[in-house]
Formats: sequence, structure tokens, C-alpha cells
Amino acid sequence: MPREKFGTLTEQMFYILLCLLEERCGVDIMALLDEMTGGRVKVGPGTLYNLLEEFTRAEMIRETRSVGRKRSYIITDHGREILTREQERLTRMMSDYDRFTKGEDK
Repeated sequence: MPREKFGTLTEQMFYILLCLLEERCGVDIMALLDEMTGGRVKVGPGTLYNLLEEFTRAEMIRETRSVGRKRSYIITDHGREILTREQERLTRMMSDYDRFTKGEDK
């Protein structure tokens, strides 16, 4: 059975959508992503713009303005649903981890 597109998000996908809770252009997304993760999660321009295109086609984000080559985006309600679903999935994973490691020497 094929995996549902965007059924789970990569770290890069998650943080890009999180960045787009406010309107941002690509350069601003890369800067905020670096700041949010302390440089732990990297996204290059090629990956970023490919994901922005995929997210736009999937109606997870929408373009808000375009000036020359600079484009700005913001998350849509559909994108928020997917971001929230991923946050809930990650929270469940952490809960499972805590439950099954409780009592172990740390």
C-alpha cells in the first residue's frame, strides 16, 4: 500500500510549515528555520523551493505576493491541519517513549 503524501512530514517539511504561520519569503524561511533549530536542521535553496512548490500544489500554503523573483507564502487551513496532525503524532511518539522507558536508569 503506497504511503499517503504528507502522511508524515520530514523535519524540513515540519519546520517550513511552522515558519509559514506568518507570511515569509524563501530567504526569511531559511533564516528562521536556522534560528529555530539552532542550525540543527538545514534546508538548501533547491530543497526549499521544491517543497514550497509541492506545498502550493497540495494547497498547504499559498503565495501571498510576488515581486520580481521574490515570492512570499503563508500556510493555509489545510496546511495547519497537516502541521497539527504531525505535532500530535510526534507528541504520541514521545508519550510512548516516556511510558516504555519509565523506570529505566537514565
